Amino acid sequence: MKKLISLAVLLLIAAAPVQVLANTGINEKFGPPIVVYGGDLSEAERESVQESLEVAEEPELEEIEVTGEDLVQYIEDGDPRANMYSSAKITRQEEGEGLVIEIVTPENITQVTADMYANAILTAGIENAIVEVAAPKPVTGHSALVGIYKAYEVNGEQLDPERTDVANDELEVATEIVGNGVEDEKVSELLTEIKKQIAEQSPASREEVEQIVEEQLTRLQIELSPEDRQLLIDLMDRIRQLDIDFSQWSDQLDDLSKTIEETLGTINDTVNDEGFWDSVRNFFRGLADSIRSLFN
Repeated sequence: MKKLISLAVLLLIAAAPVQVLANTGINEKFGPPIVVYGGDLSEAERESVQESLEVAEEPELEEIEVTGEDLVQYIEDGDPRANMYSSAKITRQEEGEGLVIEIVTPENITQVTADMYANAILTAGIENAIVEVAAPKPVTGHSALVGIYKAYEVNGEQLDPERTDVANDELEVATEIVGNGVEDEKVSELLTEIKKQIAEQSPASREEVEQIVEEQLTRLQIELSPEDRQLLIDLMDRIRQLDIDFSQWSDQLDDLSKTIEETLGTINDTVNDEGFWDSVRNFFRGLADSIRSLFN
């Protein structure tokens, strides 16, 4: 069933109309977009990333690299020898615009989803931006997060290193749970809903955080191993202790929650649409006929 859902999503995306955003020029308040390249890209790979991120289409932009040394700056116990391939283009937005995350090479970002990026970026303290992620070959996608942090500091922002470290921890926990059999959309929904409850309830202890985690696991009907459950509680207790304005954070989480719900709804509607599956079957029949005709 999971393979069928993945196929449905891919075909739905392929069939969806493309939304073209008008280029309104350089935002003089925030400056041009910043493209952050993984420091271990070859020249050919860098050119591939530039094409994917449509660098040539920008009237002006700033280009920088992210390396293992940057990883150490933003992530506690980071390995300075880490390979960095995933890259990103960051366009800062006005207050209230929220986060827009697009993985422009989904076939090459193998573990981290757009919703996972959004959750982690919000935890790190970035709230209003368009973020496009790309890689020239299959990679997990983790290094793009470090590049996003560096882009913000190049722009004059000061990110809290404790928040960026927790955000990386969140990404690690999310991919760990997905790797153990929970669908990525459900994991993103789980993280978002737990953080919403933390923002609304302001738990004062680890025990209260654990209660919130248990309630959301039950509500969303998600089964976790004892080890994954403990990882999740540890993560959320760290988030509880961050210096965050939870009153403002709640609005951002509401927006993210709606986006995730819409994604899940679209997938469910597609999977249950007999007309859609008829079109899928017809597509593959036609493809098979075309292949056979090559040999006749």
